[in-house]
Amino acid sequence: MRRAAVAHPLTLLNTCRHSARVPSSLRSYATSSSSINPTEVSHFNALASTWWDPYGPSRLLHLMNPLRHDFIAACHDLKPHSTPQKNLRYLDIGCGGGIFAESAARLPSTASVTAIDPSVEVVTVARQHARRDPLLQQPGRLEYLNKAIEDLAVPKAQEDKYDLITLFEVIEHISHPAPFLESCLQFVKPGGWLVLSTIARTWTSWAVTKVAAEDILGLVPRGTHDWSKYINEHELRRFFETQRGWGIHGGVKAMGCVYVPGLGWRMVPGGEQWGNYFFGIRRDP
Repeated sequence: MRRAAVAHPLTLLNTCRHSARVPSSLRSYATSSSSINPTEVSHFNALASTWWDPYGPSRLLHLMNPLRHDFIAACHDLKPHSTPQKNLRYLDIGCGGGIFAESAARLPSTASVTAIDPSVEVVTVARQHARRDPLLQQPGRLEYLNKAIEDLAVPKAQEDKYDLITLFEVIEHISHPAPFLESCLQFVKPGGWLVLSTIARTWTSWAVTKVAAEDILGLVPRGTHDWSKYINEHELRRFFETQRGWGIHGGVKAMGCVYVPGLGWRMVPGGEQWGNYFFGIRRDP
């Protein structure tokens, strides 16, 4: 299915570098130095107590989690610079209640997971849930911080940066996506990956994620998504073309995914052009 030719409202001044070349959908409205949107934080605060209910409002996130790991593994397997999956250090941005962060911290290939979120309520839930697993209580294994990415100190040494920066179901909730992404990129070590999942801005995604998922089926609470903030895969690629030192020698990957009732989430090649998708890009070694 072809992408709908939909104009994006984020067309005002961009405060990040190379603004003239950044896609309009990634430009910011103003000069805010924080990615925190109080309305979004309030929305997710209200969901905090049910975050770990596999049949609650976060059910689709629980079901999607295995695909996140599958996509990361596929990124690491890309040639010619395949990445050994051992002693990996993760920074999970917008971690919510910790669905991905906990699962990543349990992997034998993981050295540590730092997970951050601006909502004190969901971080509290994440910390409480992690206490149930002795493995996650090992020093340095999993650390939750109630912070936005702009408030986190950037490691001075390249070796102290992270192998993986993850942004799962985050960027479509950010009002200033371009400067937010630039803040995130500072934390990736050479050869490391930034991996995210989001939704393409098409009429198909509007019908599926807003009308069907929110209004008709109630799969997610109403107001979870703002269709105008969705970002197309080609817009992400254009953004990274403005960033030096990213994605050479095939170090970029995208894959669509779709939720099938009764079956769960499935990878769909080409689905990144019209619906939910994963996107990964490697910092040049």
